[in-house]
Amino acid sequence: MRSSLRFVSVATIAAMLAAVPGSAQKSTGPKERYEMDVATMSGFAAMAGGRGGLGGAMSMAFGGDPNNRVAYQLLLRLGSGQTPPAPPPKGDHFFQPQAKLGKSVPLIAPERKEGTYPTEFERPKGRLLLYWGCGAKAGPGQPVVIDFAKVAAGQVPPNLFSSAVPVIREVSQANSKSYVDWPNAKGGKQPGSGSSLLGAHRVASNIGPDINFTLAQDYMPGLSASTAIQGDQSVMIRWNQVPSATGYVAWTIGGMDRQDKGGDIVWWTSSASQQFGGGLWDWLPPSVVANLITRKIVMPPTQTSCQIPAEVKKASGEMMLGNLNAFGPEANFSYPPKPAGNAVWNIDWTAKVRFRSHTMLLIGADFGGMGGSSGGGSTPAEPEKKKKCKGPLGIPLPTC
Repeated sequence: MRSSLRFVSVATIAAMLAAVPGSAQKSTGPKERYEMDVATMSGFAAMAGGRGGLGGAMSMAFGGDPNNRVAYQLLLRLGSGQTPPAPPPKGDHFFQPQAKLGKSVPLIAPERKEGTYPTEFERPKGRLLLYWGCGAKAGPGQPVVIDFAKVAAGQVPPNLFSSAVPVIREVSQANSKSYVDWPNAKGGKQPGSGSSLLGAHRVASNIGPDINFTLAQDYMPGLSASTAIQGDQSVMIRWNQVPSATGYVAWTIGGMDRQDKGGDIVWWTSSASQQFGGGLWDWLPPSVVANLITRKIVMPPTQTSCQIPAEVKKASGEMMLGNLNAFGPEANFSYPPKPAGNAVWNIDWTAKVRFRSHTMLLIGADFGGMGGSSGGGSTPAEPEKKKKCKGPLGIPLPTC
């Protein structure tokens, strides 16, 4: 799936703009860039542990309650334009005691092992039905039908994933001479109960100067969502308003139990236009979210409900996997401070911390009353063993 998504480097765009004649101020660098993605997971996503996989959630379905449970997730990436004096590249992110991650977590270069990266997708069966928009009934032109029998092996149909909402990564292995990240082979246990990110942070490495910043923003509150099947067989999703949310997007996938038999897979999103995947299940900058709200691709932060059309419920069968993503704020840091006037700004490093909160629902399932609700309380769930799960075209689901 990742090969089909378009990655955008904001740092590259900024550097291009800085070089345009007539710009008020020139800048160089940054020599080193850090990106810290922070997520709060609730409902079945929390029950599945650190990565929110469906397998872990299902394994707990009969032994736990998704209400009042949250889990936290951190993804750390450090990129540099320098090579280490003594390879390999490595670093550490040092936390305050309240983070409950120990003194530090290790940042190391990713290891690629032969046989762990498939070169092509599994040939799918049946059809994929695409629906979109909130409302009791599906809008005109729906569903868009993709017949897998007409798709070449391993080829993702064009325009399936959103081109309007790219996945944004300012720091990646592709745009860095040296790159390290966490979680990794040396460890990756996510934060536990009572963790807080408030306070001072330090990132030290052998590929650049120390990065120091202080966070005043903590994990976002958990989403608490519920679903109810209406008399017309549409499904109403309702959720709590998260104070720091900048916007919301919801999506469901149904018919997965029929995939191996060649049945229809049904994919719905709350966007008013045909927009699937991409940054809609990831982190997005507040400015991008604000623009997407004006285009009705993302729901505004004041909205707390959305109706899944009856046609989606009927086509999906007995159970749908539902997701709700609340985009959040971000914090930006750089060193040295920007100089006054038109003096050249020689940037040593930048750091960005992005926040979001998301939850997962099993719509239509009956697990002792748990299938139609998800809670966003304050007791983090313990990670469970992760199992692979696939969505349309053999692509990993956003919550796997």
